[in-house]
Amino acid sequence: MSPERLSLPGEQYLAQRHVLTYIEDAVSQLLVNKEEVCQYGIARFFTEYFTSVHQGTHVLFREINFIQATPHNRASFLRNFWKCFRTIGKNGDLLTVKEYHCLLQMLCPDFPLDLTQKAARIVLMDDAMDCLMSFSDFLFAFQIQFYYSEFLESAAAIYQDLLTGKNPNTVVVPTSSSGQHRQRSTLSECSLQDGVDAPLFHQCLESLCERYKQSCPPPALIGEVLSSVQRLTFYGFLMVLSKHQGINKAIGALPERGKLLEDTTMDKTLENL
Repeated sequence: MSPERLSLPGEQYLAQRHVLTYIEDAVSQLLVNKEEVCQYGIARFFTEYFTSVHQGTHVLFREINFIQATPHNRASFLRNFWKCFRTIGKNGDLLTVKEYHCLLQMLCPDFPLDLTQKAARIVLMDDAMDCLMSFSDFLFAFQIQFYYSEFLESAAAIYQDLLTGKNPNTVVVPTSSSGQHRQRSTLSECSLQDGVDAPLFHQCLESLCERYKQSCPPPALIGEVLSSVQRLTFYGFLMVLSKHQGINKAIGALPERGKLLEDTTMDKTLENL
């Protein structure tokens, strides 16, 4: 039993780990496959279901709403995508955003195109969206955009207000459930070409991190990124996040960039075949 389990009240721990989400999904899957389940028993079904959750294979070929339902699901999807298609990077192949989207749809048929395009923009910046991308560049950009999508949507709205010099008393912070208001400080006018004032952007993001907690990059690492520059653009910010090894480690889905194309277990399995 993990020390964290002993330090939290039972209900808080269950909520943090989204246990109810998995129980509800397990029951739903049981009802859908009840005829098949009757042949080998309910106990075995639940054992296999939660084993798949632990291993991260439970998100394969599932709908996007379920894949995005928990941080563990998102990390599992990222890990599966890497494992399934890392040979693309190993072979040095370059693909377009549409081709990467097709790969994502192989694991999640209703995967939204806009998420794939947002990830591609981090890599391509001002280049045309039909340019080719390496597997590693796309994967690390996709990781940031996919895992922190709601946080980045809110950060983009804040950035846009800073960029245009707006000074509203409140700002609506979009979330996956409901919009809420947050007070923020006076905003200064910013240059479209130079981006926004990094310390001011950091100040706004600090409050945003309080809202998202587990669904945002570690605040200390955001501070580290923003303290190194005086001004920055939003996609420059995303690019730095995507290349930050500390953030990659915090998500825990992918190996470091230098080991991205390595998978000793998979290589041995393929050799045996």
